[in-house]
Amino acid sequence: MEYDTDKIDDAVLALLALTLGANGDAARAWKGHDWSALDRLHDKGLIHDPRNKNQSVFLTEDGMDRARRLFDEFFGKHSSDE
Repeated sequence: MEYDTDKIDDAVLALLALTLGANGDAARAWKGHDWSALDRLHDKGLIHDPRNKNQSVFLTEDGMDRARRLFDEFFGKHSSDE
């Protein structure tokens, strides 16, 4: 089966929003996700180069905005959910 890598990338980016700021830096998130997805997010300009020894990755300004928006879209409770 083929997968829509753009949808995977959106899900990974949304999940990166879970740990934004956990390290004391609003733009840094834990990078415990699939390397292929992280590479694609880097290629799209949403995160800085994930290929380093750090356990976290820095999101670009666009990446932070998109991550928060996707997190709300995928996981936020809306009035129709209650």
